[in-house]
Amino acid sequence: MRMLSRSLLWITLFTASPLALCTTSWQQTEQEARGQTVWFNAWGGDQAVNSYLDWVSGEVKREYGVTLKIVHLADAADAVKRIQTESTAGRTKGGSVDLLWVNGENFRTLKEANLLKTDWAQTLPNWRYVDQQKPVLEDFSVPTQGAESPWGSAQLTFIARREQTPQPPLSPQALLDFATAHPGTVTYPRPPDFTATAFLEQLLLSLTDQPDALKQPPDNSSFSAVTAPLWAYLDKLHPQLWRKGSDFPVSPARMDAMFASGTLRLSLTFNPMHASQKVNSGELPKDSYSFGFSRGMLGNVHFVTIPANARSVAGAQIVANFLLSPAAQQRKADPAIWGDPTVLDLSKLPEPWSAAQPIKTPPVLAEPHAAWVNALEQEWLRRYGTH
Repeated sequence: MRMLSRSLLWITLFTASPLALCTTSWQQTEQEARGQTVWFNAWGGDQAVNSYLDWVSGEVKREYGVTLKIVHLADAADAVKRIQTESTAGRTKGGSVDLLWVNGENFRTLKEANLLKTDWAQTLPNWRYVDQQKPVLEDFSVPTQGAESPWGSAQLTFIARREQTPQPPLSPQALLDFATAHPGTVTYPRPPDFTATAFLEQLLLSLTDQPDALKQPPDNSSFSAVTAPLWAYLDKLHPQLWRKGSDFPVSPARMDAMFASGTLRLSLTFNPMHASQKVNSGELPKDSYSFGFSRGMLGNVHFVTIPANARSVAGAQIVANFLLSPAAQQRKADPAIWGDPTVLDLSKLPEPWSAAQPIKTPPVLAEPHAAWVNALEQEWLRRYGTH
């Protein structure tokens, strides 16, 4: 209760202060939003995320009179298909999605089809706190053009136990050596799981001798040459994996369970605070810790976006701005609540927020162009999917 009270105090200071309402246009947005219902489509696969969004719903209702309805998705692509279907049917207004948690391939699909509102994200009052050193103006090499507001940052991260693995593998070669030394105790999720594809991109970024090619969509004439080191590596790695690479866990959550039971020596996540959060909840052993390759790990920012046919645009902007407030970002970053890293620049915040210590992570490797997601998944399935 004490933490919640402090959060509420700072929400009042940072989201309802005259500074945040310095423009008439934002006051009008707040007035228009009051009484609106915002349908927020978000991945619902983690109870910590769901609980956090329940808290957000209560706060925006209390502060702004906005009713936030969470639509729990198994995959953001489901909402993308719904938005596309509505567009095909000519539903240009009153769409079923007001706000969508999105990034990467799904964002590119919607943006290229002109199905998103643009030029609104940087108008949010709390945008002034955003860390401009993070990739907040592009999403998997695709310019956002104000169509996305950053919500959290993420980085591919390994998890190990200090008792089992005091010296973790810090490079692809070290990982291969580790898997060889401990056969059957290393694996990764099955593509097209998001974290699985990120693992493939991580290896490709680390191994290819043509990294600049990954900043553009795959080229049929060069795809084989660019990706050859990845497949050569996986051909060596797979025989050393759990079930000798003939089967793969369906998700990172399944890997966590196998890690916790001792079947695996390593787990994999796209949240550098995930281990702390799961240790706190008792789902992972107490000596679990995070690590990454010393030369860097794949990282990105996840966003919220507003479809072009959204019913409650003003309300969606109010929610997006609230998600960027220092109090909401601090609560989200707390491992006891969610453990999703902030997108704010702590140096831009007054105390006590500026006194917070950012977590230490490996260097961030930028995501390849979004088109690489499908290309890598399809080639992986062709090579290994029928085993």
